[in-house]
Amino acid sequence: VLRMSDLSRIPGSLGREKTEKELDDEMLGEEWKHDDDEDNSDDGEDDESVDNNSEEEELDPVLEHYSFPHACGGINRIRVCPHNSDIVGVWSDSGVVSLYDIGGALDVLDRSSSSSLGIRRKEDSAAATSKSQLPPAARRMRKDPFFVYSGHSAEGYAIDWSRVTPGRLATADCDGNVHVWDATHPVVPNDIVAEYGKKRGDPWGNSSFSVKPTYSAHGDNIDNPSVEDLQWSPTEATVLASAECGGYVRIYDVRCPGKAMISNKVHASGADVNVISWNRLVGNLLASGGDDGSFSVWDLRNFQTPGPSVAPKPLARFQSHRTPITSLEWHPTDESMIAVSDDHGTYIYDLSIEEDDPDRAGKSDEEAAGAVEGEIPPQLLFVHSGSEMTKEVHWHPQIPSCVATTSLSGFSVFIPSNL
Repeated sequence: VLRMSDLSRIPGSLGREKTEKELDDEMLGEEWKHDDDEDNSDDGEDDESVDNNSEEEELDPVLEHYSFPHACGGINRIRVCPHNSDIVGVWSDSGVVSLYDIGGALDVLDRSSSSSLGIRRKEDSAAATSKSQLPPAARRMRKDPFFVYSGHSAEGYAIDWSRVTPGRLATADCDGNVHVWDATHPVVPNDIVAEYGKKRGDPWGNSSFSVKPTYSAHGDNIDNPSVEDLQWSPTEATVLASAECGGYVRIYDVRCPGKAMISNKVHASGADVNVISWNRLVGNLLASGGDDGSFSVWDLRNFQTPGPSVAPKPLARFQSHRTPITSLEWHPTDESMIAVSDDHGTYIYDLSIEEDDPDRAGKSDEEAAGAVEGEIPPQLLFVHSGSEMTKEVHWHPQIPSCVATTSLSGFSVFIPSNL
């Protein structure tokens, strides 16, 4: 569990806008001298104020962490329940899915952050240490998982929590099996308190969830059925999308177990579909990223085709990446912006940008949509390089346009300079 403290020091975060000088220095470099620097050189008071501000902003964000032991082997993927951030699902390479209650660790990190923040900002010691200013006492620390499920026949990577139904989880393995989980008691913290009272705020145990094997490998992808990613619909409680090896994307409705509602081979070459992301603001848009370095945007209203041999037509397809797409995620507040990662870096696209090309009328639909291999599309706004083998990219849910990535070389947290 990681916690980034003092992110408010990042320009543009938490409502803080960049100053004109910060924008100029960012574009022209540190060697460029701003006019205000010379005008204020004789003003001792202003110099002291600028020095103090610079000293404060030079402080790096503080990274705190708390580790949990995981006895089931390596970790393939991890996801946090959106309705209760205390609950974390972990997929292991031994074929076991574990659920952890990290509420105690979050309380410890909250208290540590509040204490250190008061010291750094030199707040009044009485106010900083008063009981009214400190968070409540930390909950009991639970290091072992409270629920362990070994019903899958193989290891897997696909795991996703529903944002519509609290406590609903889907997991899928490399044998093509999809299992749907449902909580057996309230999940939302306020509902837990109403049900059990404040003395029992963490009623989690080995009977907290019921798991039902819902789908198995079927159809024309029986030889290579591995499910690489899952995404619940942001608006429908029972609708689920899967990304599979062999180039398949399927749409399921859990009210109809055993078969997919829609099944399409979106990559004619058979390249694996590694990741998918459902747009939370426009519910009919689904993005997919493949092993061939391409990523596509689909309109699910036109995703159904007359037959399995007819591939659906994407709204846009981008083929400028040279390595497999490892992660993609829609912006939480901008319906047209998406973050994409591959082995070499992280990329920000704005799909609302149209190419101002007088010869566009003579191009094919795929060329107009940015599907020419190796060509840099005009929709590409920002590239973040320097990380080795980037595996996941996520937008910060509170700081506008702040992006976090995980890679073989570590964590990166940044705000693109042109957003």
